[in-house]
Parts: sequence; structure tokens; C-alpha cells
Amino acid sequence: MTLELPDRLLVRRADGPVIADVVVPPSKSIANRALMCAALAEGESEIVGIAPGDDTSAMLDCLERLGVVIDVTERDQRLIGTVTGNAGVLPNGPINLQTRLAGTTSRFVTALAALGAGPYVIDGAPPLRARPMAPLHNSLAALGARIEPGNEWGHLPVTVSGPLGGADAVMMPGNVSSQYVSALMMVAPYIRRGMRLGLSTELVSRPYVEITRSVMSAFGFDDVDVSERTIHVGEGGYFGTDYTVEPDASSASYPLAAAAVRGGAVSVKGLGHDALQGDAKFIDVLVSMGCTATVSANDTVVMRRSDTPLRGIDINMADISDLVPTMAVVATQAVTPTKITGVGFIREKESDRLGDLAAELNKTGAQVLVEDDGLLIMPTNVLHGAVLDTHHDHRLGMAFGVLGLVVDGIEVNDPSVVSKSWPAFWEALDAIPARRS
Repeated sequence: MTLELPDRLLVRRADGPVIADVVVPPSKSIANRALMCAALAEGESEIVGIAPGDDTSAMLDCLERLGVVIDVTERDQRLIGTVTGNAGVLPNGPINLQTRLAGTTSRFVTALAALGAGPYVIDGAPPLRARPMAPLHNSLAALGARIEPGNEWGHLPVTVSGPLGGADAVMMPGNVSSQYVSALMMVAPYIRRGMRLGLSTELVSRPYVEITRSVMSAFGFDDVDVSERTIHVGEGGYFGTDYTVEPDASSASYPLAAAAVRGGAVSVKGLGHDALQGDAKFIDVLVSMGCTATVSANDTVVMRRSDTPLRGIDINMADISDLVPTMAVVATQAVTPTKITGVGFIREKESDRLGDLAAELNKTGAQVLVEDDGLLIMPTNVLHGAVLDTHHDHRLGMAFGVLGLVVDGIEVNDPSVVSKSWPAFWEALDAIPARRS
């Protein structure tokens, strides 16, 4: 059970090197993909490790509104979902689907809704309405769906009516969001003759597409081919299965970064060397900056001696873009500059993850410069306390929490924004700092 949070939270600075064993939530990215496949499957599935947080809650609610029977229970401190699939058959509308602030859910559910006759209205909270959806809406329209914007084309709210099956091939840019690609991939087995998706630009966040393919395979569908500029998915379907969701590598970046910025050792349980998520590569990034790490089958440990300085690096983060806020915070503690490239597309995430992130960190005396496709973080002698805004972005909020472990006086506005992916984040962070006896 999470604590009731104030409107502004003062982060407790660590008195010395940290040492902690941390349990992070299951991956919401994997959980939402597993829920999608289970909902479309023939038969019953058991998903072990449904992620807590608003994104997964919104997905569960939308699937149930679309007639999927889901029973969620708790066992061994994990949420277990028993899902009775609909074999790709959706009830007729009108049905209203509220996706709140969940970008992933809104995009996945929009593609799912296009399989049914409709009409289905997909909507979200005002910040989500501002986020772009045009590449997905354009592709669904090309595949035969009827797409009717409530206000502006390419944004929520949108009314969707299917079924799909119009074009043999569609084209979309690959450098905007891999969520569009994953959304189409997961529904494609239920399109007559499947789908051939062309990418007009290089695919960003490719590891997330590989996660999608892996989850589809776990539910019995393997007819997927991913090349540099083309993704082909055959016709078929999913079958009910038992699926265990691994710990969230994106969430793990925050406690592991705590060991990097403050010194000490942090272990994340359950995240091992066979992790599906590309964000698990963040451990290698920390090592390149001066940390040491051990990764076993069942856990990951990051360590840094207090007398070993952090070094800045040049890094293209296109494939691990969710970790840019974490990386930027770690870079403020390095003794040499850090240059982050390949992530211009994250300006249209929950926040402007370049401009908003830089502006907030600069409030503390940091020197963070926004460039065309990334950030340049220059070393500074001393940072100071400041009130930092989260801009409706859970990843900014959690990254600022890590900064507060080494900079006295960091206050975070709207700390409850972390409920999107890790509702218990602040309790977990509070258990990390070393304290004087």
C-alpha cells in the first residue's frame, strides 16, 4: 500500500554510500503486450506479474469494456491476471475507452479496436490528447478502418470502426514511436493475409519491437519477420498460455543510478542476464562511466567506490530513450562532459523530455544544453537545492528523486505522477539512503 503524498515532496539526501536490495515492479511494457495477446487469444491465459500503476490499470479497464473477462488476484505479493481471450472477436459499439494518461495503452487499444465493427471512442486526459497519434491513425485508415477525430486529426479523442483488411502494405515513419509499430504488429495476425509494414525512416527503440515479437511468440504466433525497413506479420492467431512478466528494467535504472551517483552498492532482484528489455543495457552504460556491475541469472548489482569518479561519455540512446532522464541526472555528477544523441523524438513523450528536463536540472545549477537530437551535460562544481516540476512525466519525477540523494534540498512537485509506472517509488527511494546512527 502506497503512502498519501503531498503536493510537493522533499527528497532525503543520503548521508553516505548506499547499500540496498530493491524489488522493482514488473515491466508495464511487457505486461501490456501480454494482456493484448491474451485478450486476443483463443482460450485462457494466466499472466503472473501484472504491473501496478495507471498504465496497466487503464489497459485492464479498456479490455474489460471490450468484453474480455479478466480476474486479477494477488499471490506471493504479485498480481496474477486470469484472462479469457475473445479469439479476435470484439463486441459491437458504441463503447467508450478511457486511456487516462497512458500513451502505450491508448495506441495499443486504438489498434485493437480497429478489429471490431465499432464504433469505439478512444480518449484520454488532456496531456494525452496533446500527444501525436497520426502515424497510427493513418496506417489504420490505410488498412480499412474508419478513423474519425473528435477534434484534430492524429490526436485523441478518436472514434474507430473496423474491421481491418484494406491494404496489403502500409508505410509509416520509424523514428517517431515504436509503440505504433508494436500496436500494428499485435493485431496483424487477425487481418486477412496479415500485414506488411514499411518504415520510411530508421526504426527507433527497436528493442521494444523485439519485446513485442517475443511476447507474440510466447502466445503461439511466430510468423513475424523484422528487417531494417520492413516488418511482415502473417495471418493467424494467439493461444492462451501462462506467462510471467519480468521486472521492469526502466524502473530498475533509478535505484541502480543511486549507487552510481552516491557510491555504494544496489541490487535489483529478479532482473538477470536473460532480460528481454533493451533498457537492461543501462548497466553497461554505468560501467562505462566508472561503476562496476555483476549480473547473474536472477539479479543485477551495480557498485561504485566513493573515491572513483564518474566519467562522462558520448552515447546514442535511441534504443534506450526512456532512460534519458536517469542518464542526465547521473551525468550531472560526472567530472567530464556527457553528450546524449539520437533522441530528438522524445520531445513528444509525456513531457518534452529534452527541453523540460534540461530546464529543471538547470534550476539546480547544472549546465544542461538542448541540442537537435539530444543533450550536452557539462560538469559543474556544486549543485544546489531547487523546486523541480515533473511536467506530468513519471520518468522526470523518479530521476529527480535520484538527484535528491546527492543534492540537498531537492523538492519535487506533483510527486504522485510516479503512479503511472511505480506507485511505491518514493517509499523504495526512502529505503535506499544511508543515514547517520
